[in-house]
Amino acid sequence: MKHNRLAAATSLLATAAVALSGCNTHHTALVYASGAKVECGGKQGLAASGSTAQAPAMTQFINAFHKTCPGQTLSYSAIGSGAGISEFLAGKTDFAGSDTPLSGEQYAAAKQRCGGHDAWNLPVVFGPLAITYNLNAIDRLVLDAPTLAKIFNGTIKRWDDPAITALNSSMPPEEIRVIYRSDESGTTDNFQSYLQAASGGAWAAGAGKTFKGGVGTGKVGNEGTSAMVKSTEGAISYNLLSYALEQGLFAAEIKTPASRKSLRAVRVGTDSVGKTIAGAKIIGKGNDLVLDISSFYNPTQPDVYPIVLVTYEIVCGGYPNAEVGKAVEAFLQSTIGPGQSDLDQRGYIPLPPDFQARVSSAVDAIS
Repeated sequence: MKHNRLAAATSLLATAAVALSGCNTHHTALVYASGAKVECGGKQGLAASGSTAQAPAMTQFINAFHKTCPGQTLSYSAIGSGAGISEFLAGKTDFAGSDTPLSGEQYAAAKQRCGGHDAWNLPVVFGPLAITYNLNAIDRLVLDAPTLAKIFNGTIKRWDDPAITALNSSMPPEEIRVIYRSDESGTTDNFQSYLQAASGGAWAAGAGKTFKGGVGTGKVGNEGTSAMVKSTEGAISYNLLSYALEQGLFAAEIKTPASRKSLRAVRVGTDSVGKTIAGAKIIGKGNDLVLDISSFYNPTQPDVYPIVLVTYEIVCGGYPNAEVGKAVEAFLQSTIGPGQSDLDQRGYIPLPPDFQARVSSAVDAIS
């Protein structure tokens, strides 16, 4: 029974991911991939670390880099956004992958690490967050932000709590087992930012890379939390869609204020996610392409999925070592070019053409 349900979940989410490629925006985005300019050269072996959310996409980016620039490659360690930024600032890696941009004093530390050059946050791909769960008796679950906030702060402890049954016809009399990221995580920051913005005050703990709910069991990385959901009856967590696909997990449908009016909940991984990113705005200065994604959390249209993160590569605008700078530029050119092809099959959304063009200009400016 459980095996069949997991197979059905995999099929459902895979279908949703494939549906992304049916969105006109993302088909258009693939046009730039085949003719992208990549100027190979520089250091043969680069090193980077950070976000686990972008790790499956990074595998594709590395393959595209190696194929486009034979003899050059990148070693990427998926240790979490916080740890990746720390390694970059300490000069241990050539750039960092993160689901949240640099902030505050990190900019000054990055400028020192970059030999006096500013550091830039460059968005390379979007990824929806799935609210994953494991309930033997349930294969469809509807939740909203206030209910999610109360689950993840421990106010709601059972699956048959009235707040959950109000959104679902019936629920099993089981204890809820919250699973969260134990490491500093951009995925956690994005999820908590959503709860803070959309829960109507039910989440008072704030955002940030460290989970602040105070309940549950912590696991390292998206791979750790998704694996534990798969093996734990009654579990719930937040995972990038790509990891939900890998583990064959069910994902909750989310009711937003807009979808509530239409009496529908929004499913992750369909065209609803493509519509979400249309609201992203660049608020960084110059080639520091930080995005404001606050519009994601409370969509005004009923068919827009509200929990989508953007994942960045954090690089030096200029590198003290010219060979490193040239190689980083080549890697990013291949990443935002041929590396974007078929990302939808992995549960991500390729860069829309207007974003790709802006990121391309910044990449070309790396010295």
